[in-house]
Amino acid sequence: MAVSIMAGIPALKELSGDVKHRMDQAVAAFQANLASVRTGRASVHMLDQVKVDYYGTTTPISQLAQVSAPEAQLILIQPWDPSVLKEIERAIQTSDLGFNPQSDGKLIRVPIPPMTEERRRDVVKHLNRVLEEQRTAVRNVRRDGNDALKKLAKDKKISEDEEKRAMEEVQKMTDEEIRRMEELARKKEVEVMQV
Repeated sequence: MAVSIMAGIPALKELSGDVKHRMDQAVAAFQANLASVRTGRASVHMLDQVKVDYYGTTTPISQLAQVSAPEAQLILIQPWDPSVLKEIERAIQTSDLGFNPQSDGKLIRVPIPPMTEERRRDVVKHLNRVLEEQRTAVRNVRRDGNDALKKLAKDKKISEDEEKRAMEEVQKMTDEEIRRMEELARKKEVEVMQV
């Protein structure tokens, strides 16, 4: 991005940083969600969205056990506390991932069945839904930033020209972040549709 107009104006410097930070958070949330999207291979991130009831607290599996993917079609879960084994197994079964975990009392093996063409299409639809949610989140940040700019202009803390240039800059940030997310989604879609 070119030199920031907003960074040069003291009244806008903090707003610019806040808008950029919030947009980056939306992109980071999208990337985390992409990591958990199922492709044809096993990945420890596939279980990131699964939470386990651990003594009354919903906790991610990765905080309760060592999670590994030793083979392309298998995830191994070795809990640090063996008493939580059943809860982890139940949480995976009740998730909408369609996995059938198998426990031997010490380890949980989660076989990853090969994806059908229909399942691949469903995953891509889910991916596009998540992308649209994150686009909306970025647009909401843009709206909040523009509202703050209008308020600053109304309170005579910035000129109309500065307001206009700052709004253009916020729009450029928005376009850039949405483009980044769309590129990530395209790459993931290719990965999911690969047989």
